[in-house]
Amino acid sequence: MIYAQYDEILKQVIPQNDENIKSGVFIVKLKMKKQFIIIGGGAAGYFAAINAAEIHPDLEVIILEGSNNVLQKVKVSGGGRCNVSHACFTPNELVEFYPRGKKELLGPFHQFMTGDTMEWFENRGIPLKIEDDNRIFPESNSSQTIINCFLESAKNAGVKLKISTRVDAIEKSGDKFIVKTNSENFTADFLLVATGSNAKVWAMLEGLGHTIIKPVPSLFTFNIVDERLKDIPGISVPKASVNVVNSKLAEQGPLLITHWGLSGPGILKLSAWGALEFYQKDYQFEIEVNWLSKSFENVLNDLKSAKKEQSKKQVILRSVFEEIPKRLWEKLVTAAQISPDSQWAQLSNRQLEELTTQFTKCNFKVSGKSTFKEEFVTAGGIDLKEINFKRFESKLHKNLFFAGEVLNIDAVTGGFNFQNAWTGGWIVAESVDS
Repeated sequence: MIYAQYDEILKQVIPQNDENIKSGVFIVKLKMKKQFIIIGGGAAGYFAAINAAEIHPDLEVIILEGSNNVLQKVKVSGGGRCNVSHACFTPNELVEFYPRGKKELLGPFHQFMTGDTMEWFENRGIPLKIEDDNRIFPESNSSQTIINCFLESAKNAGVKLKISTRVDAIEKSGDKFIVKTNSENFTADFLLVATGSNAKVWAMLEGLGHTIIKPVPSLFTFNIVDERLKDIPGISVPKASVNVVNSKLAEQGPLLITHWGLSGPGILKLSAWGALEFYQKDYQFEIEVNWLSKSFENVLNDLKSAKKEQSKKQVILRSVFEEIPKRLWEKLVTAAQISPDSQWAQLSNRQLEELTTQFTKCNFKVSGKSTFKEEFVTAGGIDLKEINFKRFESKLHKNLFFAGEVLNIDAVTGGFNFQNAWTGGWIVAESVDS
């Protein structure tokens, strides 16, 4: 008999038949490892790779990343702390934070959601914490902790990484996929596309018959040029309400005044829910801000009480409302056409009403948008009707999978987009090789 040694090949020596047993004739059946190719070294891609390699040790798992860095969004998330997820533990409640994908994610969240995410990291020695606003972060307050966890887990599981490997084409060959890159070609038994918002990859997927919903920005800040916001960047208000004029869009939450206009969770949530509408308006629209989230009548009564109690004091010197910082108070008092030296006792009913309007019905013209830091998110991507969400698999091509923002799924800020990535990555990992 002739013996041969093969690297990474499983060998089974099987007798051909009874006659061959007698004559000592055998055939050697060589079983190659199946290849699971993942395009994209981001959150969804890494999570799928690690779990697939751990669940299916007979798979060869390879990540293809076009740049020379991986996990870049993980690095910048949460101001460099990595907002891993959000403390919402009921699928029916969790889906309410997804402007696109709400219906489709309900089933997947029953398979893997927030509690599973926390357990996954804690089992790997990464304790997480829930902050007052329900955002979840690593206790280290460093995104590098999460990155190191992924890199180490991938290495221990035998995942191979190919950086600076740009995918130029994806072709179908029988029941396999040929992934052509700038350096070499790969043959995939299972293929996961987890490239986020990548126009070139979307074009390749269109070539495979998939429909791409045109991407538009989501999670952005509002550009506003207004004297009331000028020269007071960094001022924040904890619980404001924002309504879009002549629209049903409305949101509540903290507001942050920036050099360019308004930001903060309230604005970012509004930008996510209104992504398509704002795009159609070319980001030119009006908003009405209620800085206190209180009714006109209640605020007017508070100001009338201040007039009685502080009659001899200058209006501009001290904010009546603890939620309103002094510099913003000064801006709104000036906008109500109250002179700097006016005392409370001197205010007319009309002036009190105008000041109340500045706090409860403060109109601003929005004239553009700015990307929220480096956490760029888009609404748009692969049409969700073409996906089997029990497996996050293409309905058009068996063993072609998708996870993360490459799909037409996006969420408001607060860790929800990462939870979509973890859930999709986990389900894909369980679905391959089956």
